[in-house]
Amino acid sequence: MARIAHQQIASRTERLGFTNRGGLHNISATSWDKNMADLLRFEKTPLFEGDDLQWAGRRLDLEKSFVYCRALTRAHARSFYFSSIALPAHKKDAAYAVYAFCRFADDLLDEDLLKTEEGQEASREKLRGLLGALYGSGDLNLPFAPAFRRTVSEYKIPAKLFEELIEGVCMDTGPVRIRDFEELYLYCYRVASVVGLIMSRIFGLEDERGNERAIEMGMAMQLTNILRDVKEDLEMDRIYLPAEELRRFGLSEESLRMGVADDSWRTFMRFQIERARLYYRSGETGIPLLAPDGSRLAVALMSTVYAGILDEIERAGCDVFKGRVHVSFSRKLRLAVRAFLKCRALKNAAR
Repeated sequence: MARIAHQQIASRTERLGFTNRGGLHNISATSWDKNMADLLRFEKTPLFEGDDLQWAGRRLDLEKSFVYCRALTRAHARSFYFSSIALPAHKKDAAYAVYAFCRFADDLLDEDLLKTEEGQEASREKLRGLLGALYGSGDLNLPFAPAFRRTVSEYKIPAKLFEELIEGVCMDTGPVRIRDFEELYLYCYRVASVVGLIMSRIFGLEDERGNERAIEMGMAMQLTNILRDVKEDLEMDRIYLPAEELRRFGLSEESLRMGVADDSWRTFMRFQIERARLYYRSGETGIPLLAPDGSRLAVALMSTVYAGILDEIERAGCDVFKGRVHVSFSRKLRLAVRAFLKCRALKNAAR
């Protein structure tokens, strides 16, 4: 969740007044929404303070809670937000509410004061308690809480999936080292595939055969994130690339820190990229099992845009040590056309 200075959030929310009357799905261009998106950019100190995880700002009703979640997603998950354009309005709202919880859990565990082993365990229990409260009926003053509660109730999303997610983000704190692909698979499953299973409820998956495809799509996207973020993760003392695979290609933690994209590194990266692409291809076969209300196209967009990051890594000569690559907006538009055609081809193949 966005880290916003306490005094700034209090004064800005007071000035905003939360007075929109235009209806939840008709305010994307209003000054309220723009101001909320602007407000989310003030990231200096934690927004949530104290053991009770209460928000410093004014309590939000259901409508404004959904708007908050949308603004948060718009500011911090651009590819996801772009891909959600194909969804009907109520499913967009639900997807943004899930993202808001994921962001909150991830940011809480990222706080410096929580990076000791004792702090991580305390945070795990705190998040478990929060999840229990969110699935309960008690009073909870968190900006995403009303939207989250409505979403998990409407789409019958079981708490156990979010419990798995909490275990995943708890693997993600402090120094990180991954022994082998088996351990990496477990991590990716918990932080990404579980999200795929959650989103599949929103996207109308009714055929259980699609669950495995949702897991694979989550794997593909998280593997892509890992390959893109090697430099940033190194700076935080996190190495998600399996040590066993690094050794197999003649690499080590020391060579990673040197940041040289030599032949050994490029060969290693091509192996990793191809594995991610295999997961994308297999995961995409589940798209026809989703609801034909824009959900299929939304997932095709997500898959195509995220896979486009792999293309950008290759264009950079696999040199991710220079900084994070990204897919430009103009290329996202071109990829959107590809996603539409892919979605139609998958539908025809499934007949």
